[in-house]
Amino acid sequence: MKTFVVIGLGRFGTAVATELSALGHEVLAMDTQEERVQAVADQVTHAVTADAQDPAVLRALGVRNYDCAVVALGSDVGASSLITLNLKELGLKQVICKARSHVHRKVLEKIGADRVVFPEHEMGTKLAQGLSSSNVLNFIEFSDDYGIVELAVPRSWQGKAIRTLDVRNAFRVNIIAVRKASSPGTLNVAPGADCMLEAGDNVVAVGRGDDIDRLHEVR
Repeated sequence: MKTFVVIGLGRFGTAVATELSALGHEVLAMDTQEERVQAVADQVTHAVTADAQDPAVLRALGVRNYDCAVVALGSDVGASSLITLNLKELGLKQVICKARSHVHRKVLEKIGADRVVFPEHEMGTKLAQGLSSSNVLNFIEFSDDYGIVELAVPRSWQGKAIRTLDVRNAFRVNIIAVRKASSPGTLNVAPGADCMLEAGDNVVAVGRGDDIDRLHEVR
């Protein structure tokens, strides 16, 4: 079990706090608005009405002893920046922040944020990846540069071995798993070069976002 502080209980912060709690972690949820705090009080470990812009408040709540803080105040650049600075000065191990723009992101990174997220952008990216090609079943962006995609085996790949396709050189991506149609529910992780791809199979590939995009063009 890990311990988390979630600051800002809008839609994003509330979703993060309640889901972390549902997964069995200890969660301290904070907001300056009493009604927001009350709305999640029964779904998290602790819920308090407090202003995280005051470092004395954070010290009193023992925030420095938590594993990670999520600053979910993306709409208030000044507040999220000050809170992030307070958390880093208290020595918190990991601070993840929501940003509203690339400028906001740069500010947060400059003052020590360990990770900055754009929830709407990331969800939009996943949706666009799915809509851009009927082959794409799922897309996960795990950094600004790299992602993992699961897609149905294109017609031109069917009946061929991974070795023959040489996707590493052709597309600069690596096939890390194959879900065989002949074995529903089974995922062949790290398939060999001689693994044959057939109609109905799915492949899971990892690579840079631009290179993964090129897979959408394969028919």
